[in-house]
Amino acid sequence: MNYSFDNFAKEGLHEECGVFGIFSDGSLDPAYACYNGLLALQHRGQESCGIAVTDDGVIDYHKNMGLVTEVFNNSILDSLTGQMGLAHVRYSTAGGSVLENAQPLVMRYVKGTLAVAHNGNLTNAVEIRRSLEQRGAIFQTTIDSEVICYVIARERLKTHSIEEALANTMQVIEGAYSLLVMSPRKLIAARDPHGFRPLCMGKLNGNYVFASESAALDACGAEFVRDVEPGEIIVANGEGIRSIKPEFKEKKKSLCVFEYIYFARSDSFIDGLSVYETRKQAGRILAREFPVEADMVIGVPESGIDAAIGYAEESGIPYEKAIVKNSYIGRTFIKPSQKERMKSVRIKLNPIADMVKGKRVVMIDDSIVRGTTVDRIVTMLRDAGAKEVHMRISSPPFMWPCYYGTDIPSRGELIACNHTIEEITKLSGADSLGYLPVEKLGEMLNFSSAGFCDGCFTGKYPAAITREMFKGKERGGMNFDEKCVGTDS
Repeated sequence: MNYSFDNFAKEGLHEECGVFGIFSDGSLDPAYACYNGLLALQHRGQESCGIAVTDDGVIDYHKNMGLVTEVFNNSILDSLTGQMGLAHVRYSTAGGSVLENAQPLVMRYVKGTLAVAHNGNLTNAVEIRRSLEQRGAIFQTTIDSEVICYVIARERLKTHSIEEALANTMQVIEGAYSLLVMSPRKLIAARDPHGFRPLCMGKLNGNYVFASESAALDACGAEFVRDVEPGEIIVANGEGIRSIKPEFKEKKKSLCVFEYIYFARSDSFIDGLSVYETRKQAGRILAREFPVEADMVIGVPESGIDAAIGYAEESGIPYEKAIVKNSYIGRTFIKPSQKERMKSVRIKLNPIADMVKGKRVVMIDDSIVRGTTVDRIVTMLRDAGAKEVHMRISSPPFMWPCYYGTDIPSRGELIACNHTIEEITKLSGADSLGYLPVEKLGEMLNFSSAGFCDGCFTGKYPAAITREMFKGKERGGMNFDEKCVGTDS
């Protein structure tokens, strides 16, 4: 196959969503706390957002397409009154980008009302959905989060409490899920047994707060308490909090390693590790593995900056800010034509010409997925007068798709599957290229005992992939029976 960088439709990765929830003692307004939390999680999803609150057993909510500041105002927030609330920001990796798929999902059933906010992707959602439809269920959305709602509602009819129903549901659903579930009088947090997606808990006086990242706890003034453990359920109500740990077959902890490389905010801590420090460590490793004589180190905003600082510290080459990002420009891949996409890259990122003119530059970025923009960034630096451009990537090459909530596409669309590093270097226009070696991921995480998922780099998946989930990502010589049996060996 002979792809050029312009053969691909879009570049960059996106996480499915972020969740936030609060059980308040009255000293914090749940709707405003949720709003502040969503602002801190906006990087995890920019397509839609929503907040649900409960007051005296009645769940009210507001959600819409757009950014948090576009969907909510003071009038809307003032109308959302209650003792607790949960909230969600979404980027679609499963289901379309339409209002029906916005979260939280609110369901009315025979036992009352339920609200759910979900981060992740179920790997057996299609099979469960088909089974429910055959029994008469009518779905209003195309997302697997609604499957979770239906299973919880079904299990609640057999149990004495919503937390029991959730525990039973966790024995049925498979894949990645960090969940917040709100019944009229309880707020419940749960994380899948592998811990694919992050979820943490904080406290401020008698307020209990849950969020995808610790940075969102900071946004509402809550103090970080701890991460929700893989496979754990935490119930918050008027009596305090209670932890439930259902029995599962042995599961390998498998937090998505790309949370540290790209998804999470630099000021967050996930499973005991500083996101900022792990990114700096990636830069240090790149400096040791791929040294080069250069005049400056620069990072592609915003995701490459932390690793660039680490590279500069380790190599002794000064770090400089030489690329400016326009934060008010949307995603480049939504433009209607390739010509427009190329213009948008230049509008979104622009070099400081005086800084790079005549200089040998080491440029750090977090990843190369399809390869649609990296050649233009190198070209921009060349046009600004850079003498040499040496590209360093703070992740290994993407070789396999993701099934757990990240939109890493089929192998046929991944440039590293179809080109050698030498070919990618030539296509990008860089003088040299170095990826973080996959065997150095443990060192990047400071050899933490916390397990992580690197399936997108290695093809070793810790949770089973069903044949239905496999559809649409099979291109590039990937055979279901040979590769997607769901083992990590």
